Amino acid sequence: VSLVESGGGEVQSGESLRLSCAISGVTVENSVIAWFRRAPGQEAEGISCISTVDGSTFYADSVKGRLTISINDAEETVYLQMSGLRPEGTATYYCGIGPAPESLATGCPSRPCSDYNYGGQGTQVTVSS
Repeated sequence: VSLVESGGGEVQSGESLRLSCAISGVTVENSVIAWFRRAPGQEAEGISCISTVDGSTFYADSVKGRLTISINDAEETVYLQMSGLRPEGTATYYCGIGPAPESLATGCPSRPCSDYNYGGQGTQVTVSS
């Protein structure tokens, strides 16, 4: 099983990036795929997820309106389009895959190590002001 994040980089405040999470070795059927980020010295923060059961999505309040998560089923790749990046968005961004919950109405499964079976090594995003 492999999850490989890519697309990170160094950008100026207000600019955009598109992150990719390429998944192989595990089916994405009936799964939730989430993006987390971890800034230095801070705990991981779940920012978005998508369910492959019904395509429903969820965004944390801190990123709502600026991020869009999507999935290409054929390529088994999940994308995170990020616009209006801010310096506080500087972090390593990770994706994880786990069993889909019944609903994302109340949020994404929030425990990276418990709710997700597999995760990637991360991609670094640095936003300068």
